[in-house]
Amino acid sequence: MNWTAIIIAGALMGGLAIVFGIVLGIADKKFTVQEDGRISLVYECLGGANCGACGYAGCSALAQAIVEGKAAPNACPASGAEKVARISEIMGVSAQAKEPMIARLACMGDCESVALRYNYDGLPDCRIASGLSGGPKMCTYACIGMGDCVKACKFGAIYLSEKGLPIFIPEKCTGCGACAQQCPRGAIKLAPKLSTVMVACRNDDIAKESRANCKHGCIACKKCERVCPVGAISINGKHSQIDFAKCIKCGECAKSCPSSCIEVFDA
Repeated sequence: MNWTAIIIAGALMGGLAIVFGIVLGIADKKFTVQEDGRISLVYECLGGANCGACGYAGCSALAQAIVEGKAAPNACPASGAEKVARISEIMGVSAQAKEPMIARLACMGDCESVALRYNYDGLPDCRIASGLSGGPKMCTYACIGMGDCVKACKFGAIYLSEKGLPIFIPEKCTGCGACAQQCPRGAIKLAPKLSTVMVACRNDDIAKESRANCKHGCIACKKCERVCPVGAISINGKHSQIDFAKCIKCGECAKSCPSSCIEVFDA
């Protein structure tokens, strides 16, 4: 065995390894992109649930977009005034927090109030159920009640009641809108968190059909419109709608509604 040849080959391989290591080390330092330290600071001020309500793939993508000037400091719906102020401080700009929003259900058609077209016995999925012969409920505007919104919420702010309608937990809801986007009926709406009065019906059927399909269906009787002292409620199509900017939260509309489809929430 030629030990000299083996030693020489080993030395050459070792030398080449050292050279390649040095070259790779230099290349790593030369071509490494240094991450802006502000990205991690901004990220800490975001919601952290990667809900996508901001329009970006997740919180990391939004943090980078804010630092790059492609997104506003208040782009995250889950960031409150204090966190928006902190992001603005990090970025050296001024920005105000958006008006806090909350998800509300514009429907009172629970299992005791709405007429059924058929008994659904399929997968617990709102989109599937709503696509079968108009859905199990006679009212085609009604919440399906299969819990797609519950599954879409990243903050644990929704649960289904025993009567089959989603209940929103104000303390947990960030107003991100993921639940509203998931609802195939558009029965979930975002409203200002400080608003306490809402028409919980979107039915645009004529009054006779509305009342036949759901005992809480709006019949566009205009009683609410007539009693409102500030003109904050009016008929939109065949159902009432409140202008939150005008509403003074007196609750007179709710008292006058013969269908009891106007809800008053705690402040």
